[in-house]
Amino acid sequence: MQILELGDFRSGSITAIHGRCGKPNCRCHQPNQPGHGPNFRLTRKINGKSVSETFSSSVQLRTAQREVEAFHRFRLLSQELLEVNEKICRTRPVADTLSPEEKKRPKPSSRKLRAK
Repeated sequence: MQILELGDFRSGSITAIHGRCGKPNCRCHQPNQPGHGPNFRLTRKINGKSVSETFSSSVQLRTAQREVEAFHRFRLLSQELLEVNEKICRTRPVADTLSPEEKKRPKPSSRKLRAK
């Protein structure tokens, strides 16, 4: 099964950030300079809030890239599983699923109760 082969995964997206530092004489403040970077960040939602994580080494970045790619494969595989399961549910014959206790229970009266 492909899901078992995924390994570690985590949600989010990795983006490259270019920025300017606070030193006014730095080259990043000169015209036509792209700024410092790229600095890579993983951004994801935790309890409804966006959280960013930076990487201190290229090893951490590559690990996070693999984990995010695995998460995207997990989502695709989960969607495929859901679609197959929905087809199974639609084609499966409807069985009598009442328990013996439910079968013994009297059916509600079809007469309407009079208001007092």
